[in-house]
Amino acid sequence: MNRLSVVGTIVLGIAMLAAVAHAEAPIATATFKCADGKAIDATFYPDSVDLTLTDGRSLELPQVISGSGTRYANADESFQFYSKGDTAFITEESDYNMTFKDCVAIK
Repeated sequence: MNRLSVVGTIVLGIAMLAAVAHAEAPIATATFKCADGKAIDATFYPDSVDLTLTDGRSLELPQVISGSGTRYANADESFQFYSKGDTAFITEESDYNMTFKDCVAIK
């Protein structure tokens, strides 16, 4: 197998993994405008969310148990996205470090 074939096979494999990760159609999308000129684009799936942040980051987070509203977090919960109704916020490193706050859905 030549180098081009190997690269093509790897790219195809990555694309297939991405398609499997979101085999289900999104159930909702929203853009949240936040304090300090920040924003969050969210695509909601039955058990996860894809986020695109104005600071350039993109994340996929699984839904986790929440006392109120909906909460999504990475494995060590150092990054958490909370949403309830048309509001949302993000905490990082601890529940007290709110990096995206006062977020309200605009669509």
